[in-house]
Amino acid sequence: MLNDTLSNLMSKILNSGKAGKTSCIVSPVSKQMIKILEIMKDNTFIGDYKIVRDARAGYVEINLINAINNCKVIKPRFAFKKSTLEKYEKRFLPAKGFGIIIVSTSKGMMTNEESRKKGLGGRLIAYVY
Repeated sequence: MLNDTLSNLMSKILNSGKAGKTSCIVSPVSKQMIKILEIMKDNTFIGDYKIVRDARAGYVEINLINAINNCKVIKPRFAFKKSTLEKYEKRFLPAKGFGIIIVSTSKGMMTNEESRKKGLGGRLIAYVY
């Protein structure tokens, strides 16, 4: 039994990429996972993905482009204000402007840069670089 589906998603993507595979399959699927995959695709960390619904929770086939050095879920999900976001960027990202932090705000999931431009705070979900 899985405890954290987002952590499972990130570790499967990272392990498949390090093994040199071109695709990976992750199950079960949730709306939060799909939104994170969409953000990763928009920032060119992964290729296209296909959601397959079956009798159970379904699964996702993800095409990898081997552009990920590291991706992990942030636990505990720290709350941040607009003014404290830079502290977490220094903690989780290796350099300024290198990689993204995926955050959950009142306006939905977005990257740390979008959150800064909109002036929103929220909770940290994951980081990718």
